[in-house]
Amino acid sequence: MISHKIKLYNTIHRTKEAFIPIHSPFVGMYVCGPTVYGEPHLGHARPAIVFDIIFRYLKFSGYKVRYVRNITDVGHLENDADEGEDKIAKKARVEEVEPMEIAQMYIDKYHFAMDALNVLRPSIEPRASGHIIEQIEMVEKILDKGYAYLSNGSVYFDVAKFDTDFGYGKLSGRVLEELLANTRSLDGQDEKRNPADFALWKKASPEHIMRWKSPWGVGFPGWHIECTAMSTKYLGQHFDIHGGGMDLKFPHHENEIAQSEAASGQRYVNIWMHNGFVQVNDEKMSKSLGNFFSVREVLQRYQPEVVRLFILSSHYRGPLNYADENLDHAKASLTRLYTALRGLAIVDTPVNEDWRTRFEQAMDDDFNTSEALAVLFDLAREINRLRVDDEAAAAGLGTSLRRLGGL
Repeated sequence: MISHKIKLYNTIHRTKEAFIPIHSPFVGMYVCGPTVYGEPHLGHARPAIVFDIIFRYLKFSGYKVRYVRNITDVGHLENDADEGEDKIAKKARVEEVEPMEIAQMYIDKYHFAMDALNVLRPSIEPRASGHIIEQIEMVEKILDKGYAYLSNGSVYFDVAKFDTDFGYGKLSGRVLEELLANTRSLDGQDEKRNPADFALWKKASPEHIMRWKSPWGVGFPGWHIECTAMSTKYLGQHFDIHGGGMDLKFPHHENEIAQSEAASGQRYVNIWMHNGFVQVNDEKMSKSLGNFFSVREVLQRYQPEVVRLFILSSHYRGPLNYADENLDHAKASLTRLYTALRGLAIVDTPVNEDWRTRFEQAMDDDFNTSEALAVLFDLAREINRLRVDDEAAAAGLGTSLRRLGGL
């Protein structure tokens, strides 16, 4: 029996809403995973840890969660556009190996890093290259419904038609007319009816390594179609939660909505959740800016629990500033929690109801981990106060700290 109510900030409505699963107690959650062409950095670790704690807390609350997090190993072109080289294929060309060698190497590195950070594996981790058939089928549905068109061997989504029938820009707040006015000229735009249209399937040029046969010729899927195809395959046409980084809100998630609703004619996702950026000197940490710190590098200096506490010490929707002093502060904070437990007997008692209630009130408020951590530090102080005169009571609260902190 799930007795308490969780409120989540829904990006599409820009407000907190009561979380009411479609088929309670079952919850379907899809999160956009990594494009595997380089070492995972803290910008990748943040969404992994954020949605890991959401996954854990939903299960702690009594829900049965199917958590799907994809791996993009094909179709993500440079600059997130419809032109340019596939990021993984480019890395493979530079290193003179097969693209799938690159993908597998960096999948292994990603898993190693996330395992080190105590991030649970998702229920299902589909790869884009393993779902080409589903992506082709999704494109065919969209074509059949009249929301896409064939042009020179490629298939493009008709944004203007979708906007007329459903409304485009619900998630990002972008207005189609403004998008058209600000669209820059790119190679290949003459294939499109409208500069805002985006590729569902791209014709492969002779030098393009990653290619598959399709009803429209040899090519490869557009970046956005993979998540629509894989999320609906494993969670259904309409599911509970879709998450990812704030940078994915547009165009990726906006285009996912358009594709899914064009294909099915129904609402795609109930709750959209987006985590803020990890920043260095007020800029987003990213490979393209060259200002990133790999998880491997950071873990050479700090314990995984310290990195995890650092990431959870800020609300997931806000920016997170990377600096040595912030990680040092997280290390000192973690020491305070362990110091409170030092020397206490381990007893098998239920979690104290008062402290559990305070912890749940924080987490039920849009997964406010910073406030939940404050509750744990208050609990540690209470343990330190009690252990002088009532070691048994302190040990009982120590069990509560271990179990609540163990999330």
